Amino acid sequence: MNYFRLRAVIAVVAVVGVALMLGHEAASSKETVVLRGAGATLPAPLYERWIAAYQRQHGDVRITYEAVGSGEGQRRFLADAVDFGASDAALTDEQMARAQNGAQLLPATAGMVVLAYNLPGLGGPLRIPRDVCAEMFAGRIRSWNDDHLRAANPGLALPHRSIAIVARQESSGTTFAFTNHLSAISPAWRDRGPGVGALVDWKGAMLARGNEGVAGRIKVSEGSIGYVEYHFAKRLGLPMAELQNKAGHYVAPTERSGQSALLKTASTMPDNLRLFMPDPDGDESYPIVTYSWLLLHRRSGDHDKSMALKEFMKWALTTGQTMSADLGYIPLPAEVAGLSLAALDRID
Repeated sequence: MNYFRLRAVIAVVAVVGVALMLGHEAASSKETVVLRGAGATLPAPLYERWIAAYQRQHGDVRITYEAVGSGEGQRRFLADAVDFGASDAALTDEQMARAQNGAQLLPATAGMVVLAYNLPGLGGPLRIPRDVCAEMFAGRIRSWNDDHLRAANPGLALPHRSIAIVARQESSGTTFAFTNHLSAISPAWRDRGPGVGALVDWKGAMLARGNEGVAGRIKVSEGSIGYVEYHFAKRLGLPMAELQNKAGHYVAPTERSGQSALLKTASTMPDNLRLFMPDPDGDESYPIVTYSWLLLHRRSGDHDKSMALKEFMKWALTTGQTMSADLGYIPLPAEVAGLSLAALDRID
């Protein structure tokens, strides 16, 4: 009796061993697809959350993203050094023509560029008129108790001290969005400089790398003000100025005011999905809102990578949009998300 029982146990162990071995071989035969991306710091916290959530559901895909700035992200994408790039300054026609495997712009999210400041004891939110904003960052208004600022902020304890500007030191899509706005509202900024660019000459400014670096410098520098993506200012608890919009109203950066700006322009999205909003219409619109684009290769020599990337992007444009608001980003309007999804079908 014991002999037969022993043979039965051995048989069961053998079957289990074979099943485990076959399972291991099947699992190992399905190699992990690795996708590498790099670029803008503005959407980085959102992309990091997307990647973490997606990988929990798709163990056969590993995605990395380096927040190195829009300019470096564009450079790596055009050099075919990454599987996807990211930029808050969309590629130009000339840049797209240089992409060896073609280029597809894909609006993925949108964000607000805010003016965060460090003025203890101010006594209320700071208001910055349109003309004053450009003059401050051009260095032509240099004191916090300047008459123009006092007129817009009656009752606030504006200090008698110099305005310390904090700006980005590297090529940045956030800088592009901000200077594009200043050029739209100020002929002096546009015609006399510094003009529009991802990298401009900030004379006399304190420079920092990345949105996180700018926000951190403002946090520790009394009398400072700088442009930074909303999420980074909110995370550090920095006060943010109310800016005067095209309709003449002072508007604080909120999900509602950001969405208002997007909805006013969504129907004008061109076929190449490159739309800038330097000065949006609308009574409630926040004035500095920008799309952030993913940069994708139109053709890929690796079918598995191409399919994995497209599936991740489809997830980001649908399920991923529900994660935007919690981090301070603006979910894409439905018609813009639809255009992005349609663009994915044009990728080989």
